[in-house]
Amino acid sequence: MAKNWKTKLIHSDAKIPKGFRSLSVGVQRGSTVLFPDAASVKDDWDQYEVGYTYGLYGTPTTLELAARICELEGGFRTLITPGGQCAISLINLALLKAGDHVLIPESVYTPNRKFAAQVLRRFGVEVGFYAPEGGAGIQTLFRENTRMVWCESPGSITMEVQDVPAIAEVAHRAGAMVVMDNTWSAGVYFDAFAHGVDVTMQAITKYVGGHSDLLLGSITTREETAWRRLGATQQLVGCAASPDDCSLALRGLKTLAVRLKAIEDATLTLARWLSERPEIERVLHPALPSCPGHEFWKRDFRGSTGVFSIVFQPRFSKAQVQGFVDKLELFEIGYSWAGVTSLAVAYDFHATRGRPEYGHRIVRLNIGLEDVDDLKADLRVALDSLG
Repeated sequence: MAKNWKTKLIHSDAKIPKGFRSLSVGVQRGSTVLFPDAASVKDDWDQYEVGYTYGLYGTPTTLELAARICELEGGFRTLITPGGQCAISLINLALLKAGDHVLIPESVYTPNRKFAAQVLRRFGVEVGFYAPEGGAGIQTLFRENTRMVWCESPGSITMEVQDVPAIAEVAHRAGAMVVMDNTWSAGVYFDAFAHGVDVTMQAITKYVGGHSDLLLGSITTREETAWRRLGATQQLVGCAASPDDCSLALRGLKTLAVRLKAIEDATLTLARWLSERPEIERVLHPALPSCPGHEFWKRDFRGSTGVFSIVFQPRFSKAQVQGFVDKLELFEIGYSWAGVTSLAVAYDFHATRGRPEYGHRIVRLNIGLEDVDDLKADLRVALDSLG
């Protein structure tokens, strides 16, 4: 059939050579997926079972990333979401219902806390918070309708390492599932499934991406039932991950091991040095004995990463602590972490229920890939300026 040039813009007969192979996974974008005939048309999210059906449920680029994350975490299957917070929300929406009770550590990532308090409660889910150091002792907080326990180890900002196996044992005995935010370990330094977790998530935005230029999350399940509930909910909520971001994450995976090693070494050097500074009351790094739950880190983790916090001595005012952060030159000020650039953010826990009484004295640091001696010099100048 002869075609007008305008039709050829859409239905082209142009040919290119076949057989191209590359070290990089191709970026495959698309909303519409083509079927070979009318009888083959399906609208099913499980593309592992029925083949590709719609771009919302993932292109080959998305599923390649999911498969590789699943392989690293040792799970049944992985879903990719547009961000870490989306992964958290999807887990809650898919696995909880009105009348259920969920337990969340006080140290949890703040948006997770807010979603539970402001959204889950609005839909009839009962929400309780527990001390992250509680371990098996959280059993006293269980109710007949407790269906889920969240863990985040170490905790956001205050860095408490949890006794996850003990929590998992009491949760499973009560018929509740255990869900864990495993972002700090990049999904590789803590084997969540080996320690009793049923569903794990991480912000791929962080260490897997590694360069502060993408937003993605992952959810990995131990078994098929939870994965099917999550996939069916993701289909209806409609949260699709960008294949372009997935391709960046696939690139990031290739250098994850060498980045983590360099970051771990530099971070431990700086954390130990800071612990000896007179301005610092306490260093909250899981690999140091001064961190709550350090014994669980030694028992359960294979390594450490680049995020930790420092607590200043009580004599320093809020203005002085903020001045310390402002004085830093190599440490930028910004949320998120795990990129190649070092970051520093000051917090104030005076009005936050259930958190340690550090007040305005706590600063979270993210160590990047700058020269460790340069970072130490930058910190020294800022500390010396405090007087």
